[in-house]
Amino acid sequence: MKQAEITQLSVTELQEKFSETKKSYSDLKLAHAISPLENPIQLRNVRRSVARIATELTKREIQ
Repeated sequence: MKQAEITQLSVTELQEKFSETKKSYSDLKLAHAISPLENPIQLRNVRRSVARIATELTKREIQ
């Protein structure tokens, strides 16, 4: 997910997206531990999306 897309979402949408992507990341990690993923770069992309969303949520809490 791009930063521009994240900034346009509301706080509730961000929280929902955060929980979805975090679950997706844990599922991918588990699948990768059992048998290697065909594209392991997915892990990095999803992890970075989780971080972007968490950063935006924290930024909005501060303001």
